Amino acid sequence: MSGGASRLACRTLAIVMLCVLAACAGTPALPEATAQRLAVALRARSNVLLGEVHDNADQHALRASALRALLESGARPVLLMEQFDRERQADLDRALAKPGVDADAVIDAAGVRPARSGQGWDWPLYRPYIALAIEYRLRVIAANVSRADTRRVLSEGLQAMGFAPDVPGDVRATLARSIVDSHCGVLSAADADRLVPAQVARDQFMARMIVAAGTQGAVLLAGNGHVRSDVGVPRWLPAPARERTLSIGLLELGGSDDGRYDIIMTTSAQTRADPCEALGPRPGD
Repeated sequence: MSGGASRLACRTLAIVMLCVLAACAGTPALPEATAQRLAVALRARSNVLLGEVHDNADQHALRASALRALLESGARPVLLMEQFDRERQADLDRALAKPGVDADAVIDAAGVRPARSGQGWDWPLYRPYIALAIEYRLRVIAANVSRADTRRVLSEGLQAMGFAPDVPGDVRATLARSIVDSHCGVLSAADADRLVPAQVARDQFMARMIVAAGTQGAVLLAGNGHVRSDVGVPRWLPAPARERTLSIGLLELGGSDDGRYDIIMTTSAQTRADPCEALGPRPGD
């Protein structure tokens, strides 16, 4: 067996072992054990799609710890972040190039607003990743398609913004169901179907940024829906890039996410108010 084939076999075995460990866990593993498994997983492929439940503080702590371990091993991937809109790339680059810059200054430079009333990103949870990017001089890529762009996609089609317009039927149907579920059943199936291109545009753009990272590799920080291997970013990767990519879903114990991932890891659920309460009665209530 060649050296390259041997390394590939070892990585594959490691991934299989991680999957078995994750699938067999009926309860969340100890944080130390999960962090160790996650750190190993980040070294398994050059591209890692690292999912999240956006407000889960335990998941963010685990991911930041695993990312630090990866960087300490010598890897220098591009850091793709869903939390920044692609129009702010030049602002991010300028901020990160300034001597003595800190994470808050980078966030401010990107023109983001603090979360209010459950809307927007909870930036204290994302500061550690940006601090690591500064410490290890990583390129941070704004990986999100803005609301303005997605509005155009919804009104004029994916092709209007340069995205591939043909969405496979299984992808469209699965994403529409997910949109209905995420809106607590208030949204009709027809309305959800009309929103699918917005999700597809984001997934396609993230896939492009992963391909653009090339041999340097990439770590994508995004919601679990984006990193799903069946209908998310991996679905839009060309075969060579897909072979170099690992999708990791970080799910909450008791959650209902039935997405497919290369690896699933489970953490305790974040304490939060029921987001559906403010929407009032749902159909069938």
